[in-house]
Amino acid sequence: MDHRVAAARGRPVGAADVWSLRGGERRSRPLPLFPLKTVLFPGGVLPLKVFEQRYIAMTKQCLAEDRPFGVCLIRKGDEVATAGATPPEIATVGTMARITTWDMPTLGILHVSIVGETRFEVKRQHHRPDGLIVGDVVAIEPEPQVALAPAYQPLANLLELVATRLEPARFPAARALDDASWVGYRLAEVLPLPLHVKQSMLEINEANVRLKALQHFLVQQGLV
Repeated sequence: MDHRVAAARGRPVGAADVWSLRGGERRSRPLPLFPLKTVLFPGGVLPLKVFEQRYIAMTKQCLAEDRPFGVCLIRKGDEVATAGATPPEIATVGTMARITTWDMPTLGILHVSIVGETRFEVKRQHHRPDGLIVGDVVAIEPEPQVALAPAYQPLANLLELVATRLEPARFPAARALDDASWVGYRLAEVLPLPLHVKQSMLEINEANVRLKALQHFLVQQGLV
């Protein structure tokens, strides 16, 4: 049975999770982190299979309190904890994730779908006894909204073509092909880029800079 989280419908990306400004500085707040060997972008959707007890407990708490958790790229280490292993080394810029649907088809295995919201920067990390990493994080302002320039229309056309071939669970239902940030984020998700390059695309704060870099890659590959 697919359980949809009603509170997530109609929520603007990051609307509930941008910290207020005091004295020109953003306040940090604790956020449970889910290190993964993938990069989640604002507005992106990602299905996850959760089976480690620490993350099942975290996911249940986030559902009960309608709270996000953070997704960070693993730079070094493994997703699944093993006895005696050191915690993974993670990127310090990640994306808040909000659970939109969940299901437990098998006892002890939780399937969730998440959507990316606000980006954040990890200032400090705390490792709980159960292995969960909690970060003191500061929200990153959403980059300015910019209309897609005509020079980048071929990228939007390619993205639209690719989207038709993806599983619906892996691509947002709502399209914003005239928005430079949206097109850049979605291309960075679907293109076969090395993970460190995807992470650099997440950390860029200007939509046209991201699109220019992606366009250069696509021209090199003969795709546009």
